[in-house]
Amino acid sequence: MQPRIPRQSTGDQVGARADAAAGLGAELAAVLAGARRRALRDGDRQIDTAHVLHSLLEHDPEVCAVFEDGAQVARLLGYLVQRSIGYGLRWQSTVEDSGAIPVVSAVEGCSPLASAALERARARAARFGEEEACCVDLLAAVVADPQARAVEVLTRAGVDPRELFLRIESRPRRPEEYAESGEATP
Repeated sequence: MQPRIPRQSTGDQVGARADAAAGLGAELAAVLAGARRRALRDGDRQIDTAHVLHSLLEHDPEVCAVFEDGAQVARLLGYLVQRSIGYGLRWQSTVEDSGAIPVVSAVEGCSPLASAALERARARAARFGEEEACCVDLLAAVVADPQARAVEVLTRAGVDPRELFLRIESRPRRPEEYAESGEATP
């Protein structure tokens, strides 16, 4: 009997550690490892922004707290699960790309848009004086690109990506800042 979840290779584990060392931290390294496993299970060559979104929702309660309500998150997760059994099949063997970055056909790892989102997450964290990006930084970076597959998933699940981005940008950065702002903590 074949295991349901493919074993993570040593290369994947090294990749997760490299992600942590590259300004992402252990939290986002775990998210990327989850996205990597999901891409492998889906039969995709690369981690795309929809894999990243799915992993963010599964790993971080602060990411889920950014959405309007639990029903919206449940609808979104349901749509992401359908991706691997239905509509996402049209994405298999294709590279997620906005056309702005030259595509290398045999790239392993992240799609060009997912890589760009990681860079934007690092830049967002730096803007707040942080050394490492957090999950909400990556969510903001993913939803900021209208060409991202994650944005298509959000839209199909009834989530307005622009409104979500504005909600992220208007929230306090740290949980202790919620008390100061009067918002409920995630």
